Amino acid sequence: MTIWEKLEQLDRRWIYLAVAIAVIIPFLVPAKFPISVSPEAQSFYDNVEALPDSSVVMLVFDYYPSTMAETEPMAIAGARHFFSKDCRIITLSNIPLGGPSMAEEVTRRIAAEYGKEYGIDYVNLGYKYGYVSVLKGMGLSIESIFPTDNSGTPLSELPMMDSVTNYEDVKFIFEVADNATADYWISIVNAGYGVPMGVGMTAVMAPKFYSFFGSNQIVGLLGGMKGAAEYEILINHEGSATRGMGAQSLVHLLIIALVLLGNIGFFASGKHRRRIGK
Repeated sequence: MTIWEKLEQLDRRWIYLAVAIAVIIPFLVPAKFPISVSPEAQSFYDNVEALPDSSVVMLVFDYYPSTMAETEPMAIAGARHFFSKDCRIITLSNIPLGGPSMAEEVTRRIAAEYGKEYGIDYVNLGYKYGYVSVLKGMGLSIESIFPTDNSGTPLSELPMMDSVTNYEDVKFIFEVADNATADYWISIVNAGYGVPMGVGMTAVMAPKFYSFFGSNQIVGLLGGMKGAAEYEILINHEGSATRGMGAQSLVHLLIIALVLLGNIGFFASGKHRRRIGK
């Protein structure tokens, strides 16, 4: 039996073990792989940098817990970037399962790093059912859609909201999503009210949104874990996305190596010749 024939009979569980090791090792021993910054991520960063200090911005948590590995690093990096510029952040979610609580956890944790105070520097509006009506309604009055924040405090009792009525008072929207709500933010809020918008989303969704970037309907795009890692590099605060890219890159290299090895073995073992009858 040749080495190629032995490899063909290799128990696939060894491959599963190799993939598991490739995922775990970079988290134990950080592996640095080059990460180039895309024009879409650079544009996102530049547009946030250009905001006047103390601007009111929206950070939207429209993703489910199942995609946190890709999306949450973007939300965290966005919160850090906004707070570093003393922007005042309004968070909300159109996702009933986990969205408001993830917004609460992320913003309170990052706000503590920058010494920001709830009600003055950031407000969590929570969740409201019916995102089409919600997005349209906030164009007239945010308070009419969200009379209270996520904890039940009337917006009239939160000092930050004294100067915020509707989208005219919001200078930038960062929509982090793993579903079709991003389309509605673009088609209703950006198209209808002209609020500059950047989006962050899972890698599988990103290709569709390059056309929105090309048509200037969004000013920036972060796609998947790589997009999140690019943003972390731009704000000079490497986090879980940058670490995750080490594992992702190593697994991709392993898969490429296995594909090459499998094809070499196929031809070297003579199966190809037998299949074509020679």
